[in-house]
Amino acid sequence: MDTLESGTLTVPGARLYHEVRGSGPLLLLIPGGASDAEVFRRTADALAARHRVVTYDPRGISRSPLDAPPPEPWPVWLATQADDAARLLGHLTRDGEPVQVFGSCSGGLIALELMVRDPRRTRLAVAHEPPAMGLLPDAERQFAFFDEVYATYRRDGVRAAMDRLNAAFSGRPAPALPEAADEAADNTAFFLAHVMRPSTRCVPDVTALAAVADRVVMAGGLDSRDHAVHRPTAELARRLGSELAEFPGGHSGYAKHPASFAARLGAILAGARPARG
Repeated sequence: MDTLESGTLTVPGARLYHEVRGSGPLLLLIPGGASDAEVFRRTADALAARHRVVTYDPRGISRSPLDAPPPEPWPVWLATQADDAARLLGHLTRDGEPVQVFGSCSGGLIALELMVRDPRRTRLAVAHEPPAMGLLPDAERQFAFFDEVYATYRRDGVRAAMDRLNAAFSGRPAPALPEAADEAADNTAFFLAHVMRPSTRCVPDVTALAAVADRVVMAGGLDSRDHAVHRPTAELARRLGSELAEFPGGHSGYAKHPASFAARLGAILAGARPARG
């Protein structure tokens, strides 16, 4: 791995902690849920041999403190998160420099939004199991479930809410993931209060994505095919007329199988078509 650089970028309402490693074409990795840059550390190290890899803590998570209330509801949440990612890219790149983006879970929604906003600059967007439950025929039932998890959190606390959330992972516990280098950091409450409901209600702009479908990759875990959070990925791939790319592991394969996950992602990035001028 090349020398790791880190910094903080001030954006409206927050300060974004970010890390940069490696050299080559720029690749932005966007974490989801309660995760921060640390969740991608080993995957980013593997990818840094051929890419300049940028990771960051989303606003309100770990080392990216808020200076304003968290954004809600989902259109505001998605717009704000995409603004943050775009500002970070603008801070770290030359004007017009092409970028590739990978995002998982709620980070996948941000990756797709970056493609919609700036398809000329975004060479490829890989979205790994974005929880866009609004795309599903039983969307209202899915929304009710996440509302119930939120109500459980408010009434009974974090542990009870996470136990209830297990249903989205076929009854198994939600993946335990590494977070910030500071082991005291725990973003679960913030996720339950400010990320879970807006992200699961997001509906990507399918029409806009269809126009650039050759540069959008919908990805899912080999071990999470039976999870509720996998269903929107398959549905969006179907609507875009594209094949679902399968990755090692489940919803958090990048953390559990970093070497093989990075190899799979690297192969997809290498085959990306150039952005249209």
